[in-house]
Amino acid sequence: MAKNPKAPPKKKAARSPVTETANARAGVVPPKRGPVTLDEARALAQAKQQPARTAARLAGVAPSVSPEKIGRARERVETERDAEIARRETEYKAVMSIMKRRGARAAATAQAFAPLQICAEGDSWFDYPAFLSGGIVPRLERRVGVPILNLAKAGDEVRYMLGVKERTELIDRLRRGSPAGGPWDVLLFSGGGNDVVDNPMALWVKDWNPAIPPAAHLNQARFDNVLALVRAGYDDLIDIRDKFSPTTHLVFHDYDFAIPDGRNVCVFFGPWLKPTFDLKGFPTLAARQAVVDAMLKGFAAMLAQITNDPARKATFINGQGTLPRKTSSWHNELHPTEPGFDQFADIFHTRLKALFPNRVA
Repeated sequence: MAKNPKAPPKKKAARSPVTETANARAGVVPPKRGPVTLDEARALAQAKQQPARTAARLAGVAPSVSPEKIGRARERVETERDAEIARRETEYKAVMSIMKRRGARAAATAQAFAPLQICAEGDSWFDYPAFLSGGIVPRLERRVGVPILNLAKAGDEVRYMLGVKERTELIDRLRRGSPAGGPWDVLLFSGGGNDVVDNPMALWVKDWNPAIPPAAHLNQARFDNVLALVRAGYDDLIDIRDKFSPTTHLVFHDYDFAIPDGRNVCVFFGPWLKPTFDLKGFPTLAARQAVVDAMLKGFAAMLAQITNDPARKATFINGQGTLPRKTSSWHNELHPTEPGFDQFADIFHTRLKALFPNRVA
């Protein structure tokens, strides 16, 4: 009986086009074993970094459309926002699981380290649309060398982030810990800016009176009441952390000296400052700036007081004075340009490196 002819050699399985695309996107070919960089882990996880669509969606709504259409667009934004958070969590889990299993490696020095598990909650300083240069979080990721689960939402306020819905979600996040396993090492929190700007400012900015200094046009008693509400949110956040994830370190920050010159974003966002001063009869930018500075310094002082006790395990990053005092430092009234956000990401990186010297790239 004749022997079966020799079977042809098996061909090597072709690489997945998705993997190839991911590798090309990341600009890396991940090693087969050993510690990996953030980009290499993303390539292995086939993670696709997609820009947030919130502002893009609203930017596509023409200014002449009806309020009903704008309302429907905002509802779609909320639905897409929930889907975006779910996508971010899935990506985070995949990438961090790889880095925890294999170890993390700094891209610049090849130094290996145990990856830090970081979650971020907050406003547009963390969640600025990617097509408008992005905010602090994606820039900080590249510096610390690990993914950050970014739950921030542009326009969010402390009173909502610590309200029933978002408080419940935050408690659940802290209780469950990282999707990749283990407790969160750090929770970055950005909040308070949206609580003290926009239409309600008319309640604590006085009518223009040339007989008193510009900064004295801030009704301090009323503004203190506003800060008290914001502080209540921060105090509750610390209590929640203590109860549900006591080993997690909190990191807060203030805002640099925004310029109330009336610039907005995509027609539908802002201006947040100048309309109040126009209503109150302020004659110059310098006069408006004096009041804004007083508000922001008060906010920074409140955060400094909250974090003064080391037992609270909360760090305050004071970045006021980082940006040059000129309009070119700002993309609009409330948000820095790309180089400005880079500067703040550098400050965050330095502080995290000091807090976790052996676990940050």
